[in-house]
Amino acid sequence: MGFLDEVEAAIPALQRYARAMLQDPARADDLVQDCLEKALRKRHLWAPSGAVRSWLFKMMLNIHRDQLRSPQAKARFEAVEDAGLAAHDALAGRVALRETARHMARLPVEQRQVLLLIAVEGFGYAEACKILGIPKGTLMSRLARARAALRAMRDEDPEPMRLRRVK
Repeated sequence: MGFLDEVEAAIPALQRYARAMLQDPARADDLVQDCLEKALRKRHLWAPSGAVRSWLFKMMLNIHRDQLRSPQAKARFEAVEDAGLAAHDALAGRVALRETARHMARLPVEQRQVLLLIAVEGFGYAEACKILGIPKGTLMSRLARARAALRAMRDEDPEPMRLRRVK
């Protein structure tokens, strides 16, 4: 599989990760587009010994971090209930997913990034460490804190979303 084929194959995962991380489909699509444009411009920097997918995720994360540092970014942050994750076909699945997305939106960004890479995108610990540029111990700690926080939020949620009967 060639470089462009691998880039194309990674697009759905990049979109899914960006939408879950940013909780805004338009901003997520812009982030993915910025990443793909940069990847094509910087193609010569990709080391063929590594995975293109990991390289793209690291690039997208770095672009996102740069955007967070900009003054405009600080003015844009708002809590959004739906993280834009792909919904399950069954209504009960959609409700549970929405609850999880709502809880994930409350996690610190570092914990959310780790959780999304490991649990949603299926990256291994070593690969996620490379993408995030952190040691394995830090990754494990953030992942454990994220999972514990999600459990606590689920257990303390005073009014979880429930299916309601329509009369």
